Amino acid sequence: MNRLLRSGADGTARLVAGMRTAVPALCALPPAVFVLVLLPVLLPWLPDAVRPLRALANAERRRAGALLGIEIPEPYRPLRGTSAERGLALLRSPDTWRDVAWTAAHGFTGLVAGVAAIGLWPAIPFSLSLPLWWWAAPEGSQSAFVTLDSWPKALTLPFVQAAVYVFLLLWLVPRAAVWQARLAETLLRPTRRTSLSERVEELTETRAGALEAHGAELRRIERDLHDGTQAQLVAAALRLGLADRRFEADPDAARALFLEAREGVEDALTQLRSVVRGIYPPILSDRGLGGALRALAGGHPIPIELDVSDADVRAPAAVEAAAYFVVAEALTNVAKHSGARRAAVTVRRDGDRLSIVVRDDGKGGADPSRGTGLAGIRRRVAALDGAVRVHSPDGEGTTLDVDLPCGS
Repeated sequence: MNRLLRSGADGTARLVAGMRTAVPALCALPPAVFVLVLLPVLLPWLPDAVRPLRALANAERRRAGALLGIEIPEPYRPLRGTSAERGLALLRSPDTWRDVAWTAAHGFTGLVAGVAAIGLWPAIPFSLSLPLWWWAAPEGSQSAFVTLDSWPKALTLPFVQAAVYVFLLLWLVPRAAVWQARLAETLLRPTRRTSLSERVEELTETRAGALEAHGAELRRIERDLHDGTQAQLVAAALRLGLADRRFEADPDAARALFLEAREGVEDALTQLRSVVRGIYPPILSDRGLGGALRALAGGHPIPIELDVSDADVRAPAAVEAAAYFVVAEALTNVAKHSGARRAAVTVRRDGDRLSIVVRDDGKGGADPSRGTGLAGIRRRVAALDGAVRVHSPDGEGTTLDVDLPCGS
């Protein structure tokens, strides 16, 4: 019984909370009708006129989302152009009309439901007390829509009425609160068309970022090959040419030039291997993601606690390469900027998602908008339609949480 009473009390509290948006929504209907009547004249001012309505709808999204345990995102898209063009875009947007429809529906039903829920609490003891004083009530008084004019009616109908009120309070009120939140979710959530448009924009931005990152990677490879490997090979070729000319006249000098050329070729091979590792680390093919991360952690200047299972994190080659580079870049940032004494890397696969978490005990305060490390990680992850979250409060270290799709 206590649980039922608590449920009824919670439902009443939620319906009363709904009145905080229902009353303003009801009050907003006359101005909305006025704006619609004078729409041709007020079109340039429409963007300013809908701001209170959107603020009210956002408040309801937060309230309903908290009740349902979900997040109801805003469907609104940025407005561009002149005031008249933005007003016309609002007029054509289905989100505007859905907000208006929610205002009308919630304004009436939310107010009625809230008042009714409040009224049920005193109505129950009132009904139960009727047998004590019905005879003193004015002639024609009713209980449960029946006139109380005899003791048999007075001793039965008030209790039936109280039972109905209890049923409404304990069963209907909690469900009415949920239905009210469902109404807000249905009318205020983004439509399929809006979600598709946002997805297209997101993929367009992701593609642009991936192309930019790919172009930057190609330029880096070209620069490394041109300034490093190619220069070393040219120098080795010149030394070999000089050695060939001096071979008969001065064999010792020719031998020294041959040795220098060999050192140059070895340096060129070292630089070439470095370039290859920057494209796709061979260790990933040889030892898998787990082995590659263990080798990476083993060569780090600070202690790294690594939690990864080879059998559980196998993924497509592109995903493993992205995961490797994400961890490598994150650990580089830890060593350079965090001042941490230790770090931890956790890699887990859950179905078709690969989760990477890199934590350190440094000074925190990492800002993704500054520097190139975190920005590069975001671009690389976005190219695979993944997600990056950074939590870095001052003085509490940094946590980098990366989620990559790895469905084959």
